[in-house]
Formats: sequence, C-alpha cells, structure tokens
Amino acid sequence: METFNRRTLLCATAAGGLFQARAQEPKSGAKMRLGIILGVPKQPDAAIKRVHDLGFPTCQVHVQDTGAEAAANLRAALDRYGVEATSAVSTGPGKEIYDFYQGPLTIGLVPREFRAQRIAHMKEVSDFAAKAGVPAVQGHCGFIPENPNDPLYQEAVEAIRTVAAYCRQNGQKFRCETGQETPIALLRAIRDIGLDNVGVNFDAANLILYGKANPVDAVEVLGPYIQGVHAKDGLYPTDPKQLGKEVPIGEGKVNFPAFIARLKQIGYRNPLTIEREISGEKQTADILASKAYLEKLIG
Repeated sequence: METFNRRTLLCATAAGGLFQARAQEPKSGAKMRLGIILGVPKQPDAAIKRVHDLGFPTCQVHVQDTGAEAAANLRAALDRYGVEATSAVSTGPGKEIYDFYQGPLTIGLVPREFRAQRIAHMKEVSDFAAKAGVPAVQGHCGFIPENPNDPLYQEAVEAIRTVAAYCRQNGQKFRCETGQETPIALLRAIRDIGLDNVGVNFDAANLILYGKANPVDAVEVLGPYIQGVHAKDGLYPTDPKQLGKEVPIGEGKVNFPAFIARLKQIGYRNPLTIEREISGEKQTADILASKAYLEKLIG
C-alpha cells in the first residue's frame, strides 16, 4: 500500500454543560439524514456548495486550516447553503500509513513519536470547531492494544482523555472512529477514559477493512456510544500486510439493510455520512448512487 493519508485522499477531491455519550435522542418521527465527508480549505464556499448541490443536508469537515478566519468562513458558508456540519475531523500531523505493519507505528494517538503533536492539533481543531459552531471532534485514535495491561493501552487512554476533556471544555463531544481496534477494545477504552462526552464515529467498512469485526454485530457492543456513522463498504483483508479493499456501497461485505435496521432498533437517528475514498468523477457518481441506495433503506 502506498504511504499516504487515506482521509487526505478523499479531502483533496472537495473544491460547559454535561453531555451524554449515548446517541442523541431523536425527535418524534425523526429519521436518519445523509451527509458526506469533505475537506474544507480556508475558503470553503465551493466545498460546502458542493454538499448542497449534491442534495445533502449534512457533512463532516476535515479541517485543513484551523485559523479564526477559516472558521468564520466555514460558518458563513454553512449558513449560506443551509448545510449542517456535524463534526470536525482531525488527522496528523506526521505520516500516517494505513497498513498492518506501519499503521501501528504511525496512526492516531497510540504512537509515542507523534502523540504530543497530535494532541496539540486535536486541541486546535476543537478550538476551530468551537468558533465555527461544529458540535463534535473526531479522529482515529490508533491501534489501541487489546491487552489493557499493555503500557501503550494506558498511555492511549490518557491521551484520549486529555483531548476529550479539552473538547468538553469547548462544549463538544469527542468521537473515536472505529477501525484499528476491536469493538470490545474500544468500548473498554471509552469506559476507562471515564468522560461523558466520549463516543464513537462508527465506520461500517473500517471494521471489515481491518478484519476486526462484522459491523452489524459490532453495533451490539458499541451501540450506546454511537454518535456518528460512516456509510462505506469494503472487503475483508486477504494479504496479512495490507488492509482490505474499499468498494462502492453495495459491492462489499457490509450488510447495509441489516446494519441500518439495527441502527434503527437502537434508536440511532443521527446522520449517515457517506465516505468514498477515491477522487474524480467516479467518486461523485458513487456518492450519488450510494445516496439513492441509502435513502430507500432509511425510508
């Protein structure tokens, strides 16, 4: 696998009180809405207009510039086009290699080499989100060890707690995105962190791409903490060095009818955010096909 940030690949295509970590209570009769994830540069008007023009009411924003002007510009664009940004996504700084050998050494808050820088960056993203009126911050925490006695496990828990506490002071939730760890390891970490604003951005495909779990079954473990969902599809890995392959929704191993039915059963009504990690016209075509497919399942 190439050495690159998988999230950046997608982004390049885009022109005080107490909290409950559980999924937000839906309004009576509310149903899940759809969104997309995209990068927002300092001048985000074109990117947010794209969300609107594609027919999506929500988005997740990968923050590229954390300055006050960029935050004000994002807020203005969201208001102009009537789009809701549901979370600000933080990645880096430093290399992130999405495979099974270099991934544990480079992704998220687990690697000691990058941890201090990434904690600082997540705090910057939190401040940006506060200025832009975005209610949550999220990111990959890394290959959280399965063994709670592993020193890296304890260090990861403390690092996530530090970031989540900062987000809490800014009135935000902090969402750990699923992927590199098993669902039970992530649940253990969330409970050990012990803060009421920590939840999950549940990426349906990542659990498959990393060979960690069936997403329908994983809802049983993480359900009370699911605050956001990435609608994405993929295949299980067959090469022990490389992740599985991301594919268009409906062509992979995620059983979306069963997955969405299970989300409905647990009362999840927050957005489904489509993530297609390719670029160009094919990405747009796949996003629109996914939109039509998911709208039928949402009902």
